[in-house]
Parts: sequence; structure tokens; C-alpha cells
Amino acid sequence: MDSQFGLMNVWNQGDFVTKAVAVLLVGMSLASWIVIIVKALDVVRYKRLAKHSQDFWHSEDFATALNKLGKDDSNPFRALALEGREAAAHHRNTKAHLHDALDVSDWITRALRNGIDAFTARLQTGLAILASVGSTAPFIGLFGTVWGIYHALMSISSAGQATIDKVAGPIGEALIMTALGLAVAIPAVLGYNALVRGNKFVLTKLNAFAHDLHAYFVTGARVQSGSGDAIVVPLKKG
Repeated sequence: MDSQFGLMNVWNQGDFVTKAVAVLLVGMSLASWIVIIVKALDVVRYKRLAKHSQDFWHSEDFATALNKLGKDDSNPFRALALEGREAAAHHRNTKAHLHDALDVSDWITRALRNGIDAFTARLQTGLAILASVGSTAPFIGLFGTVWGIYHALMSISSAGQATIDKVAGPIGEALIMTALGLAVAIPAVLGYNALVRGNKFVLTKLNAFAHDLHAYFVTGARVQSGSGDAIVVPLKKG
């Protein structure tokens, strides 16, 4: 029964520093789990949108293709298509000196790259929290253990009793802080790695979509790489 309430004993017997470390670790754990859950749901949604983005090219014109991407402004594929359309229209309607500075290919590439960079920044939001928790939580837990062992030894020394049964209990309870630090860090590290892989998959699909958009706005057709020569898939401009 004593081991069942070991963490409670650490809290009851600990001083301000021990309790502050415990509260900090619990807060870090809650923050990391919130990030993991929210970002994992985002990755799942973006993967589904990436799968449906292929329907964009099975359309007769650009307006119909855009409708297939839905009305959600947070859809990165829809946002990228709109960025490309606006960049192409802006280039056509600007003064002659802009054409001398950038051709249509460079102008659209710049617009699409800016859109991808903005989405990448949004996609990576929160990953710094997981990285920080994963790298610092074990050391914070170790600090709590060292502090708890120090105070346990001081208490034993002042009581004048140093038998194994008197030492094992307080020190064992102090070691719980190390276990708590690892329990906080391990999910954060695993979640970080899983989210990085998911983000990489989404960004790969988005870059491929941007490449097709660039070809469409510059040449009026989507260029696909097949087993032989490139396949040109026309799409009417909407």
C-alpha cells in the first residue's frame, strides 16, 4: 500500500521546490499531450485533403476544380490554388516594368513558395513545445530526485537513524520524480517524431500540387511524370 501512494507521499512530505517541480512536470505533460492531440488531428485532416486534392485535376475548368477543394479557407491546397490564380492575374494586369523584372514563371513560383512557407510555419506550430519538453523533462525530474534525496538524508541525519528501512522509503519516493520526468519526456519525443513524419508527408503532397499548379498557370496544362515521356493534362482556365 505504501508504494501505491508513493507519489502522494512525495507531495505531502516534499517542500516548496519538490512540489514546484512536480507541478511543472504535470503542466509540461498536459501541454505536450494537448499539442500532440491537436496537431495529430490536423495531420489526419491534411492527409485527407491531400488525397482529395487529386480530384482537382479531374475537372473541365479551373472554377469547377476549385469547387472540388471545398470552401474551407484553411485547406492549404485550396489556398495555394487561389494564390497561384491571383499571382497569374496580377502579373497579366501589372505595368510593363514588372514584366521586365520577373517573368510569369518566376512570379508564380514566388507566390506559390510564399504560400507553402506560410503553411509550413503554421504546420510546425507547437513542435517546439514537444522538443523542449522531451529534452528538459528528464533533467527536471532528476533535479527533483536529487533535491528530494538531499532532504531525505538530512531528515534521517537529524533523526539519528540510518537503518535501511528508514533510508529506502524516502529515497525511493524521491526517485519517483525521475520516473515522472521520463513519463513526461517519452510521449513528447515520440509525438514529436510522429508529427514530423506526418508533416513531411503533407508538405511533400503540397509541393507536388504546387508544381502542377505552376505548370498549369504557366503553360495552361498540368505536367505529370509517367513511365516514359511527360504526360500533359490540359485544364481550361476558369
